[in-house]
Amino acid sequence: MPKPPVVAKLAWKHSLVFDAVSGAHSMVLDGDSHEGPSPMQALAFAIAGCLCMDVAAILAKGRHPFHGLRCEIVAERAQEHPHRFTSVAMSVIVEGQAPADAVERAVQLSREKYCSVWHSMRQDVALTTSFLVVP
Repeated sequence: MPKPPVVAKLAWKHSLVFDAVSGAHSMVLDGDSHEGPSPMQALAFAIAGCLCMDVAAILAKGRHPFHGLRCEIVAERAQEHPHRFTSVAMSVIVEGQAPADAVERAVQLSREKYCSVWHSMRQDVALTTSFLVVP
C-alpha cells in the first residue's frame, strides 16, 4: 500500500515562533528554542526517533527481550550558512537481554534500509552509530 504524502501546516505566532500541525498532531517550533524546539532540534528528534523506533520494531519482531531503549544524538553543524548538519553521531542503549549481535543488526538495518528520516537527508552527512546492551 503506498504511503500518503506528509502534509504539515505552520502558522506564525510571533517572532520566530510557529504553531505546526500535521494530521491530528501539533507542536510549537521556535527558532530561538524558548517555547519549543528549533527546526534543527526537531530534525534531531526525528532522526533519533526514527532509528530508535526501527530498532524497537526489529528487536520485537525478532522476539529479543528488552525493557528499555534510549538514544543520544550529537549532530555537528556547519559554522557558515546554511547551518546544516555535517555529521551525526548516535548512541543507542538497550536495556534487557537482547543479544548484542541482534542490536547491532537492528541499528544497521535502520541506518541502511528503514530509517526514512535519515534517507531523506543529504547523503554527504556522516553518520556514526554505537550501541550498548545493559542487562
